Amino acid sequence: MLVNTIHAVYTCDMNEEFTIPVLGEGKIPSPLKYSTGKSDVHFVNDDHRVVFDVLYDKNRDPQRTDLLEYAGPRNKIYFLPRHVHAGILTCGGLCPGLNDVIRAITRSLWRNYEVRRISGIRFGYAGLIPENNLPTIDLNPDVVDDIHRIGGSILGSSRGGGARTEDIVDAIERLNISMLFVIGGDGTQRGAMNITKEILKRGLKIAVIGIPKTIDNDLSYIEKSFGFETAVTEASKTVYAAHAEAHSAEHGIGLVKLMGRHSGFIAAHTAIASNDVNFVLIPEVPFQLEGKNGFLEHLVRRIKRRGHAVVIVAEGAGQNLMNPTNKTDESGNEQFADIGVYLKQIITQYFENIGMTMHLKYLDPSYLIRGAVAVPNDSMYCVRLAHNAVHAAMAGKTGVLVSYLNGHFVHMPMATAVSKRNTIDPSGSLWRDVIEATQQPPNMVMQK
Repeated sequence: MLVNTIHAVYTCDMNEEFTIPVLGEGKIPSPLKYSTGKSDVHFVNDDHRVVFDVLYDKNRDPQRTDLLEYAGPRNKIYFLPRHVHAGILTCGGLCPGLNDVIRAITRSLWRNYEVRRISGIRFGYAGLIPENNLPTIDLNPDVVDDIHRIGGSILGSSRGGGARTEDIVDAIERLNISMLFVIGGDGTQRGAMNITKEILKRGLKIAVIGIPKTIDNDLSYIEKSFGFETAVTEASKTVYAAHAEAHSAEHGIGLVKLMGRHSGFIAAHTAIASNDVNFVLIPEVPFQLEGKNGFLEHLVRRIKRRGHAVVIVAEGAGQNLMNPTNKTDESGNEQFADIGVYLKQIITQYFENIGMTMHLKYLDPSYLIRGAVAVPNDSMYCVRLAHNAVHAAMAGKTGVLVSYLNGHFVHMPMATAVSKRNTIDPSGSLWRDVIEATQQPPNMVMQK
């Protein structure tokens, strides 16, 4: 179904909690109709499970605890469709596929379940903060008909605001929303988790469903977040341009900075996909600049040997080499120093100091990538995530993130999904493939 350049392998902590909260028992017959002649062929029930840890261990206790609830439509649903008022919001930075998800949620609610009240909430959680006084947008299939053809989010997006939990739940009550679809990454889903807790504390029957959006692909227990494949596709185009510039100049260097605050997945996948990259610098793998085994010396050797080089650096790499900004963004995330600009200056100065000619081109395509229209495979993924999110909400699930793992769509508790960050294992197969593709040294730190 999905084409992945690199397949992630996850290991399971047997103490992980995969139980999904529900608002109540589903008693209402689903309005979904399928043309197979068998009314129950496409429905799943809560007894359907997907094994989380697919690695074989002969010593494993046969009483497995790593079973995930299968996503999909239930034969009996919790909400009466004509009473539903659904809300949709997008949070955080832009990401390819946001409009695809908004469109698919709207169409599924309207056409499959005949829900007629769907509100788009403006600018993320900010749209639920009372003093902002932001109007909602009425959504229907006509409004969202062509939005997948443009980048960004028709609802707008913003960072922060999720900490105003009580005010947000007050607003949800005032709007009489019965299910809220939250499209966002780690911080957004933490906010959604706290909103769920406050809703349950008040005894309200409101479903909160998350759709994983993080261009860095750093949400745990999710094989791939939407937009990631488009990001790699667009980043590869930049690498091709950097390689052309570097190859066409005497001692040419193409330096490309890509997204990846704590996780270098875009950098790693782009390097393998393009196969034109000679060095990949990511947050998970420390490196030094100076010394015989430092990055700069290895770069010089590459230039002397081949005449050109292409370098990818993830935005969160090498932060220990620079002075911290001591600033945070609206979501409370640390604002990183610009490793791309820093490396450009350091490389230029180093070649000047050793008296060697060098021509460097620096490319930062971050916002071109974030605003891109999703590639077809990402669009398909967005639609399937959205449909499963709607099915989960109609069944009365709450505090759940729709995930894709081991070839299946599953329900993942938000608390589990945000319990840790997904990062590249420096001793794993993905990083090994990067080293083999680039032929860079396995490490660029001083040997003890």
